[in-house]
Amino acid sequence: MSVEIVQGTSHKPAASKALVEQISTLTELTGQFFIGYPVIATPQGPHWIDALLVSKNYGIVIFHLIEGTKTGNYGFEQDDSANKLEARLRTHSELIDRRTLLIPIRTISFAPGVGNTSLHADDDYPIANSESLTEELLNFRWKSETDNQAEVYARTLSALESISGIRKSDTPRRIRSSNSRGNKLKVLENSIATLDNDQRKAVIETVDGVQRIRGLAGSGKTVVLSLKAAYLHAKYPDWRIAVTFNTRSLKGHFRRLINNFSISQTGQEPDWGNLRILNSWGAPGDEDREGVYYEFCHTHNVKYYDFGTAKENFGRGREFSEVCKFALKQAESFKKLYDVILVDEAQDLSPYFLRLCYEILGAEKRLVYAYDELQNLSGESLPSPEVVFGKDTKGIPRVRLGGQRSEEPQNDIILPICYRNSRPVLVAAHALGFGIYRKPYRDEEMGLIQMFDHAKLWEDIGYHLKDGELNEGSSVVLSRSESTSPKFLENHSNIEDLIQFVSFDSEEDQASWLTEEIRKNLQSDELRHDDIMVINTDPITTRDKVGPLRARLLELDIDCHLAGVDNNPDVFFLGDAASVTFTGVYRAKGNEAGVVYIINAQDCHAAVWNLASLRNRLFTAITRSKAWIRVLGVGPGMDELKEEYLKLKANNFELHFVYPTRKQREKLRIVHRDMTSEERKRLENRQKGIENLINDLEMGKMHIEDLEQSQIAKLLEIFGRKAKDNAKSKSDS
Repeated sequence: MSVEIVQGTSHKPAASKALVEQISTLTELTGQFFIGYPVIATPQGPHWIDALLVSKNYGIVIFHLIEGTKTGNYGFEQDDSANKLEARLRTHSELIDRRTLLIPIRTISFAPGVGNTSLHADDDYPIANSESLTEELLNFRWKSETDNQAEVYARTLSALESISGIRKSDTPRRIRSSNSRGNKLKVLENSIATLDNDQRKAVIETVDGVQRIRGLAGSGKTVVLSLKAAYLHAKYPDWRIAVTFNTRSLKGHFRRLINNFSISQTGQEPDWGNLRILNSWGAPGDEDREGVYYEFCHTHNVKYYDFGTAKENFGRGREFSEVCKFALKQAESFKKLYDVILVDEAQDLSPYFLRLCYEILGAEKRLVYAYDELQNLSGESLPSPEVVFGKDTKGIPRVRLGGQRSEEPQNDIILPICYRNSRPVLVAAHALGFGIYRKPYRDEEMGLIQMFDHAKLWEDIGYHLKDGELNEGSSVVLSRSESTSPKFLENHSNIEDLIQFVSFDSEEDQASWLTEEIRKNLQSDELRHDDIMVINTDPITTRDKVGPLRARLLELDIDCHLAGVDNNPDVFFLGDAASVTFTGVYRAKGNEAGVVYIINAQDCHAAVWNLASLRNRLFTAITRSKAWIRVLGVGPGMDELKEEYLKLKANNFELHFVYPTRKQREKLRIVHRDMTSEERKRLENRQKGIENLINDLEMGKMHIEDLEQSQIAKLLEIFGRKAKDNAKSKSDS
């Protein structure tokens, strides 16, 4: 089957099901087939098309669906839909040649319950049932004399999906040079004008129950969830829908995307009372502060914890997980608060939060959650749905994903194509995040910092096996293909311009270089202020580290702001205001910019503790870039990071490494694990104590006989066991 079927919700389920069954058997068809899409804005309100085929060979075919045996005034229905769709497409100049629409629009009524459709036949208004549909469609072949049908087809899909419109900034680009960075960015943005089929399914296909959407950073998860929320709100305006997330700065981004899509499709702004954009945690106060967890506590009369109190009671790093767990236990029963909840950045939220969302939905349990398949690069992704949502009273998992036929709406969707980062940028982020080309430190047997437990994940996220085997202990070479990393994302600039790692002798030199580059971006490169993002890798030091840089820019009359500090925490870029964005790495999550400057990157190399976490910060920062990335740092640590990048570049942006065994992966997790400041201090004290003990024994200040024999025996036992494990691990590998 060469036609891609995308099933939205339909008020005519029997006719929709019969039509999908027929379309799925027509192997000669090509293109995109939609049920319950698109919606067209009219003066009378939104008009829904029952079903639509967009094809290089057939043009546009509108299907008017008839439930039952009465055909009614089907000619009027065909005219009405065709006129409204043509009016919408005529607003797109790229689809018009003088006064002629470049793609033909044809209509047909499909009445599977009517036994003999020939009794209702009309040459101007074709009607068919399951037996006669194929023959009728053969009359619709696109008899165009032009050779640009493929281009017109792509433009038509773009116009129907309104993607370029909703992504468009409110600030227009003023382009004078076709070779400027500003024009290259404009071309890039225009190139991502349509959704791919996986994205279409994620937006339009809705199931009763849980739906999971997985994909890399830059695969379009946030856009997909925004469109899905707007689509469902337009289809069911009385439903209460919540969109929630972890990073507060995404709130304004979601509101803009949803609003733009709603206006372009329905001609109306959303009813923000029924379509709510909420923080995940929330707090008492005005509507802008409310969140899903706070609303749960307030509605169920459960004690609410703010962050500080949660940290006091449950400890650092487990605050949100524990408060959600506590709230679920304390609630005597669960009240329905929403018809649909859509969760972005689920990898940064607790599984208990997903469970909390699940419990406040109606009987249909329409929960959609999206997350980055890599999460923290360690492969420790979210638990399975069976674990997250638990079992019923009979011990059967309440949620199981997968198992649908290909033509049915899917409840588990993977988005494998990255549309934000070019192939070199994305592979560089992975190479540095995993430590693929890192030199082993001290007595480490490998430079790797972390690795997936499930090797197949590499293929799921768009890599293909160029050489070797994805088996433990085997050498492997992984690369990305054009099918998952489109070429247009990297062809606009040479590799020396796409990625730069720059090492400085001092922070002063780093500041001078950065401010001069930003000045050139704005004055010569035709970039806007909101095309630029400056990320500091350590969120704790961000305010202090970016202060001198911002002062230098202000001396050059370049306005800038620190996201979440100088402005509303729910807003990242300042919209109409011309201001360069400075940010810590966590607040940058979910946002993107044409050129990204990462400062003080040396902190992601030199650390002895928490190295996996620090490399994840670097990975996150690099993947914010839509075009150009500049990784800046100071001193030897930055020199070594740069060396890792140069090794990757010498290997043509392919990943060459030996896949670690299970025991080696466990050791990586132990060596590079996250530690709190208290844990680090305790370990440092223990290491100093051991070092002092060794020195005292060697210098004769202390004798082995001074120690308790039971302590010596226990140490010898532990060290002996460890030595055996290491020897076995080496022999296994």
